[in-house]
Amino acid sequence: IMDGNAQTEVSNRKNLGMFCGEIEQTRTFISETSFVKIIFNVNNFTEETYFSFDSRVEQQKEVYGRFGPNPVLYPYRRGEVVPGTYCERVFTDCKLQSCFVQSPGYPSVYPRNLHCKYYLNTRMPFIKLYIENEEFNVDGQRCENPMMCPMRPLSTNCPFDFIRVYDGKNEDAALIGTFCGMGRFPHSIIGSGQDVMVEFVSSPAGPFLNTGFHFNVGNWPGHVESSGSRNGTCDWVFSSDTVERGQESIFLSLAHWYPPGTSCSYLIRGRADEVVRMYFPSFRVRPIEAPIRPYDGDCGETLIIYDSDREDDARIMKMFCDTFSRPLEKHDFISSGSAMFVKFESRTGSYDGSSLYYWAQYDFFNNTHYGKPVEDTLCDELFESFVRPEGKFGSPLNTLLYKTDEDVLCRYHFKAPRYQYRRILLTINSTNFKHNDDDCMDCLNDKVDKLKIIDPFRNGTNVCICDNWLAGNRLPPSIVSNGPSLTLEMHVDHRHAMQNYFKSTTPIFEGTYKFIHSPICGPTVIPASTEGNIIYPKYEPYVYGGYGEDVHCIWELRVKQDRDVWLYVDQLDFSLNDCSLEVIEVFLPGRDRPEFTICEKGDTVDESKANILKARDLTEGAIIIHFKSSAPGHSNFKLTWTELFEIPKNSDGTVMTSKLMAPGECEFVCPGQAACIHDDLVCNGVRNCPGNSSGAAQHDEAPEICFSRTGSKFNYVALGLGAAGGTVVAVAVIILVCRNCRKRPDDNTF
Repeated sequence: IMDGNAQTEVSNRKNLGMFCGEIEQTRTFISETSFVKIIFNVNNFTEETYFSFDSRVEQQKEVYGRFGPNPVLYPYRRGEVVPGTYCERVFTDCKLQSCFVQSPGYPSVYPRNLHCKYYLNTRMPFIKLYIENEEFNVDGQRCENPMMCPMRPLSTNCPFDFIRVYDGKNEDAALIGTFCGMGRFPHSIIGSGQDVMVEFVSSPAGPFLNTGFHFNVGNWPGHVESSGSRNGTCDWVFSSDTVERGQESIFLSLAHWYPPGTSCSYLIRGRADEVVRMYFPSFRVRPIEAPIRPYDGDCGETLIIYDSDREDDARIMKMFCDTFSRPLEKHDFISSGSAMFVKFESRTGSYDGSSLYYWAQYDFFNNTHYGKPVEDTLCDELFESFVRPEGKFGSPLNTLLYKTDEDVLCRYHFKAPRYQYRRILLTINSTNFKHNDDDCMDCLNDKVDKLKIIDPFRNGTNVCICDNWLAGNRLPPSIVSNGPSLTLEMHVDHRHAMQNYFKSTTPIFEGTYKFIHSPICGPTVIPASTEGNIIYPKYEPYVYGGYGEDVHCIWELRVKQDRDVWLYVDQLDFSLNDCSLEVIEVFLPGRDRPEFTICEKGDTVDESKANILKARDLTEGAIIIHFKSSAPGHSNFKLTWTELFEIPKNSDGTVMTSKLMAPGECEFVCPGQAACIHDDLVCNGVRNCPGNSSGAAQHDEAPEICFSRTGSKFNYVALGLGAAGGTVVAVAVIILVCRNCRKRPDDNTF
């Protein structure tokens, strides 16, 4: 043992001492400089080792035996020595290149009969122990000739010297592994938390040939906390209750060590009305680099995604395998229900994380439907009158539909049985169309976001709503079908669907629907005729449940061209004396305000129950009649109408009889009116001419008119019928009497 380093002149080196054989007691050598040279000679094999000490702290250092407590490399990064121990050290808050775990004497050989413990800690998980460009040399097998001693490769079967790594603060924690041998350490060791303990043991009869180890300590930089509850090491439950609606959460593959046979599960559970979406922003598949137990077959590690809340082989969405699968990044896996189950399994185990490295993100989407979803469609819904007679509807709440490369088309079908004479009343309460690449000039044909309402009973006159429609029309628009079915289509252009509507909290549109025109209202469309009537109720209310719901009847009365129409309400019996609760309203097509209304109130007079609609206003050839009642089971009325032909007047106010129509069409001029009716309508038992029988003007059912038109004809007909009838009866009586006489037996027969 000499004082001085390699650069010190030989003449200036001081021999501190020399010994051989076994040392029975501690020998102390004091150097005068901060360098010590130790020459070790065995069978003419010489090894020179230099030790350096920091002279700034203390000029003289003690060297115990052949090795000193402070090595040449990194004296300030080797942790704090545990008092009263030789080689137990504590490392706290380790960062990259700040903590070095070394065997005593490193890079020189370590002594025999050591039992060292290193307590390692990082501020963040996962703590990582790795060798960087250094050799691992821990063996301890004793050889007769050190020069001929075979090199043992790295192994976990260690009968001599070894290190043990524990996943925790002490030896009570799980044992990650035992290591020995010589060579390049092939992998890192990553703990599952912030602490790892390394135990180093050398045999009492080692050869003094192994240089030990030099580990760096840090932490795996990709650690992210998952928002969920964990059971055990890696069984997780993620719930939408812990994720803000519209936000995403994440979970990662195992980044730390795990034993063979490890199984991890991730249950992602949403609310009853939600679906789960999961995708991988980052996914890599690599060979298993650090298996704890080698496996030669396929799929040493697997990741399986189930469309279920548990393992179900019939509902596997995707399976990844470490030996042949390709990573699938940024692909959406969407559950059909409210849960998704992901399972990872490893036959091999690993010292430094999974061979299937993934970063998974998941979120939840409201999948509530207003109506009944139509199978094998993207977003179609069915609304049936017997399921729910009225309610709300709107654009899909599940905005995943807009994350697509194709145009989105959603159909909303409203249907009622034909025998119920139903109509559908749609009201669009709001629309929120966003940016379109094209302007909406022709709503039906332009490729823009729009709503199209199709009425199969309206002969192709569809209604279309887009952003330009809103500029010239007011909301909410109401549409009434002509029959028991109606379809609304929502069209969204794929070019901006995702940008505009994906994860948008504002619906594209919202509306309400109601199946109106109860079966007790009767047919919805009444063909044109010279006269007719609407009798309410058409059927007894109890037959179709008319007592239980408010009634809104809408009749479309068709009218011939160039005809006036006289409407008259007879037999009016309303139970509610409130026009806001029970009323008849007469509209012209395309007008929002009624032409006149009829309701039961204290000052109602007969004149208010009749009105004439002129041909010049009936340009669409129809009259729309509404009846609304909150007491439908207690209402009765009869609405009668007659088609009139307006006759021009002379300058003196008299009717221009020369303008009368051909015979049969307009043969009777209504008294006091510049109008005529068909001849067949005169004296048919129904008043068809406007006018009040109590006034001066007479109508077509006035007794004097009917007598003058039908009296003489009636007498001759009656006389003829009576004579003919009497003759027939007399003949029949004679025949019966004669037949009876022939069959009577002689009185002497018996």
